[in-house]
Amino acid sequence: MDDRSPPADEEGANDGSSSPADEDSDPAASANETTAQQPDATDAATRADPEEEEEPQTDPEEASRAHADKADDESPDEPDGVPEDVRSYERFQKIDGGTYERANDFLRERTYITAREWAIARLCADFRTETGVEMTKIGENLPELVPFMTDTYSPQAVNQARASFEEKVRMAGATFLYGAMSDFFTADELDDLMYEATEVAKFLLEVEGVELSVGEELEAEDRISEVMREVRDQSVALRHDEAECPECGHTFEVAVDGE
Repeated sequence: MDDRSPPADEEGANDGSSSPADEDSDPAASANETTAQQPDATDAATRADPEEEEEPQTDPEEASRAHADKADDESPDEPDGVPEDVRSYERFQKIDGGTYERANDFLRERTYITAREWAIARLCADFRTETGVEMTKIGENLPELVPFMTDTYSPQAVNQARASFEEKVRMAGATFLYGAMSDFFTADELDDLMYEATEVAKFLLEVEGVELSVGEELEAEDRISEVMREVRDQSVALRHDEAECPECGHTFEVAVDGE
C-alpha cells in the first residue's frame, strides 16, 4: 500500500536533522540568550582582583608576638633545638663512624671502664658550670656529642654512668697503689707498668681530641716515673722499721714519736 509508514531507520535518520522551525528561529533572540548566559567580564575581574578583597584585621601585638616566636624557633644559634655549645663540641671526632662495640672492646681489654662511662665522664667534666653538671643537656644531646653513642639518656642515667666511672677509678687507683707499695714489683717492673698505663691514657686523650707534642709526652713520662719512684721509696720506709732498706741498702730517716 502506498500510504504505509516509512521504515524506522528513516525516522531515526530524520531525528538528527534540523527542523525548519529551528532554521526559522529569531537570530536576535538567540543572541540575547547567549549574552545572558555569559558572565559579566567586568564583575569577574572585580571579584578576581585581590586588591579589592577585604583583608582580615589582625591585632598588631599578636602579630608582633607571632613574629618573635617564629624568629626564636628559626634562630641560627640553635637550629633544630641543638644548643650552640653542643654543635661546637669537637671531642671524639677521631673515631667518627666508629661503633660503640669497638670502643667498648678496646676499653674492656685495657681498663675497667666501659665506653659509655668513658664518654659520659668526659662530658660531665666539659659541661660543668658553677651550679653543677648539665646532665639534662648531656643526655638529650648524647648522639650529637659522641659519634659512637646512638641513644639519648635521662639525667638519672647520666649521673649513674658518672658515678660508676668514679667508683671504678677509686678502686683501680687503690689496687694500683697497693701493688706499687707492697713490694710486689721491682723498680724496673714498676716503670714498665707505668709506661703501659701512660700509653693507654695518652691514647684515650688523643681520641678525645687532645694534641700532645713529643716533648710534652716525654716530660709527662719523666714526671710520672719520678713520682712513682718516690712512692716506692716511701712505701719501703713504711714497711721496714730499720733505717736501711734490706733490698737496696737505701737508708731512711725514721721518725720517732714525740720528736
